[in-house]
Amino acid sequence: MNNIKVIACDADGTLLTSTGTVGEKTAAAIKKARSQGYLFGIATGRESLSVKDQLADWGLAGQVDFIVGSGGSELCDLSLDKQEDNYPLDGALIKEIIKHYADMPVNFAIPYQGLLYAPKEDDLIKTLSKEDKIDYRIVDFDEFLQKPKPKVMIVFNPEDMDKVVKRGQSFSNPHYKSAALITTSTLYEFMDPRISKTFGLEKILSWHDLTMDNLCAFGDADNDHDMIQNAKIGVVMANGSELTKSVANFITDDNDHDGIANYIEQNLLTE
Repeated sequence: MNNIKVIACDADGTLLTSTGTVGEKTAAAIKKARSQGYLFGIATGRESLSVKDQLADWGLAGQVDFIVGSGGSELCDLSLDKQEDNYPLDGALIKEIIKHYADMPVNFAIPYQGLLYAPKEDDLIKTLSKEDKIDYRIVDFDEFLQKPKPKVMIVFNPEDMDKVVKRGQSFSNPHYKSAALITTSTLYEFMDPRISKTFGLEKILSWHDLTMDNLCAFGDADNDHDMIQNAKIGVVMANGSELTKSVANFITDDNDHDGIANYIEQNLLTE
């Protein structure tokens, strides 16, 4: 269909149900698509190693060809055994961002090497760790940030979203560039402005001599907007944000009702 050769899905709110699992019907549809020659990958704000660690639990062991992690900065092609990291944030910049939020009831998390790293322990980091099923470590950020990191996530209670975003919009630094966006109801993330899911997908696809014209992408949140807009076919879940739905080619069922499987079965698979 339309020369589609690759299927890529966001994780949270798209591939994963609200309980953090992959439905059996969706896993089966992905397996069948790969048996018919499609490449399958995950493009997520999560760190690629933590995704890799959970593939078996999600019922997708051996079914994922590539992972675009940390919103596009980490590239992990399992089929080619190739990895690449791009444009991490300088540790000094992350410290400035943290200082900018010093008086607010938030915490900070940096996904790195399969774990979440935070400067303090509280209910926010505990909840994030539990929901994402990723262990966390409390570390001295002065030491931890001696080297650049892919991104920093501001973790907060949902009712504080507007205040967190407003504060973020007032952040600037003359020495560094950064961009921020909402990724879930409790996360606001800063990363290099050159990074996006489209950036990561274009690189991975080029390794296979393919382009975005060969891609069917599934997403839900604002941070999926660019890949949905730039894929040949952009499919958004019924639970998706209005921004991302506005650029979709199709709206499918929500993440708790096998939206990915239903679209794949009806539109991509041959009998």
